[in-house]
Amino acid sequence: MSRVAMIQHINIDISDRERTREWYENVLGAEFLDRGPELNKRQLQFRIGYGEIHTTDSPNPAPSGHWAVEIQDWDEMIANLDSLGVTYAPPTIRGYSGGHSTYVKDPDGNMIELVQHPLGLKDSMGKQVEVVYDADSLIWDRLPGYGPST
Repeated sequence: MSRVAMIQHINIDISDRERTREWYENVLGAEFLDRGPELNKRQLQFRIGYGEIHTTDSPNPAPSGHWAVEIQDWDEMIANLDSLGVTYAPPTIRGYSGGHSTYVKDPDGNMIELVQHPLGLKDSMGKQVEVVYDADSLIWDRLPGYGPST
């Protein structure tokens, strides 16, 4: 049986592209993906970590159920939320890892859980696995004519 390798993207309903882009870039550090005129006209696309967020324009967006993102530097994230005036739920500490968790809502009410796992990841053999963040970003390969040339 073929198995899912990773979540490639999620899609959320939004009502205002400019407001959404600003919020995701400033609050979560998302990277806007310029996919060229055809795709940009249809939706916003962001890279967040190794996954993507795509949007659907809606005059009356239906907020999603919550989804979660891993935060590398918890104190830096909370300081950023505070400096931007973003409301968040009282953070909790997870007993099993000593990590943190809280929830924020984007401008259209989509709930996002911010989590931190300071003990990291282990593979099936118990070996520590390093998750490497590529500051220059990974990009899905595409056919010519879709998005800017790289």
